[in-house]
Amino acid sequence: MFYWVLKTLILGPILRLLFRPWVEGEENIPTEGAAVFASNHLSFSDSIFLPLVVSRRVTFLAKSDYFTGRGVKGRATAAFFKGAGQLSVDRSGGRAGQAAVSSGLKVLRRGELLGIYPEGTRSPDGRLYRGRTGVARMALQAGCPVLPVAMIGTDKAQPSGKRVPKIMRIGVRIGKPLDFSRYEGMEDDRFVLRSVTDEIMYELMLLSRQEYVDIYATSMKDRLLAAARAKAKELQQEAQDKIDKIDKGHKGDGVAPGHDDHGASGAAPNDEDRPPSSQGDERAAS
Repeated sequence: MFYWVLKTLILGPILRLLFRPWVEGEENIPTEGAAVFASNHLSFSDSIFLPLVVSRRVTFLAKSDYFTGRGVKGRATAAFFKGAGQLSVDRSGGRAGQAAVSSGLKVLRRGELLGIYPEGTRSPDGRLYRGRTGVARMALQAGCPVLPVAMIGTDKAQPSGKRVPKIMRIGVRIGKPLDFSRYEGMEDDRFVLRSVTDEIMYELMLLSRQEYVDIYATSMKDRLLAAARAKAKELQQEAQDKIDKIDKGHKGDGVAPGHDDHGASGAAPNDEDRPPSSQGDERAAS
């Protein structure tokens, strides 16, 4: 109930007015029956704009972090996702991955639409990354079509880490349904799962016009994080070297204790220190 109130009465009208979302391929959405929306993932707002342009309800598999936040913001986020009917998914892999597949299958077996991001996480740099095979497993086990979906401009409207989005037009391209019934009964074959997933990602690449990178987005994020840490360590070392150099220079320019410009002992010059000519002048004067 909250899903439709949020979409048609509260959030939906405001978003339509501000962002004026456009959609291509709306005719490809089945009017009934189960289907998987396999979308690229550029921004947090992808899960908001896609359901906005689809007349049927779309349930997304959302990472569990959105449901376990603390404080006012964390509780508000959890309430929003629960109220919108989104499903919590643990992305740690292993049994958690199988639990995510099971959750998605429950939605599909009810004849509903399921939204999923095959990349598993947001793109770190706007490129399209290798898909994970969970989307293929769900589609084959449920025996339903997969609709590739390309989100356009959401990364520019709301980049990662930005809370307040930039007001601009958002686009959604929905491709023709992909039929994988030829692989019926082969959902446990990892080569089939990889083949199906790669076909989905290829269609996503054509729709989104993104550059494709054949590694997982999480691996790229790990690389970027490692590079950032290495750079930070390098800058820290350079700063320390400069500090050490300055300290060493100060010690080298310093004057030994008890010495000044008058001589080794620092005392005022006496008669013996005076030039011979001046001593002779004084004797002559007396």
